[in-house]
Amino acid sequence: MKPSSPWWSEGLRFSCAGCGRCCRGEPGAIFFSRYEEMRIAYCLGLSLGEFRRRYVTGRWGLPSIDERWNGECLFYDPVTARCRIYPTRPLQCRTWPFWPEILDSSESWRKASRMCPGMDQGVMHDASEIRNVLDSYVKYLGELVN
Repeated sequence: MKPSSPWWSEGLRFSCAGCGRCCRGEPGAIFFSRYEEMRIAYCLGLSLGEFRRRYVTGRWGLPSIDERWNGECLFYDPVTARCRIYPTRPLQCRTWPFWPEILDSSESWRKASRMCPGMDQGVMHDASEIRNVLDSYVKYLGELVN
């Protein structure tokens, strides 16, 4: 029996509006790989130790970029509404909104789109592109855990 197609099999529209809403909101985790950690520290001109002391916390047993009391990522600049490490932001950030929990159902997508003006707008991403991004993100998370 052939598995059913995902609800997003016709593709989804998304173009980043640069609003920074995905960088703030309810507290969570912003995971990163060892390679990404080195790139971010280098970008900031910091040693790994200094980067960890200033910007890293633990979430669910993994290192995560810390957040302010209101859920904003420490690298979110509230004045410009931009990411201060945009060129070296972790894959988790680069794959938004194509995360498993958002692609789980059309209802999850609709809920996330209420806070993200780039969702359902702009570039049409076909199912194979979405699947590739989703698979790379899931693989990435698996590698972080192992």
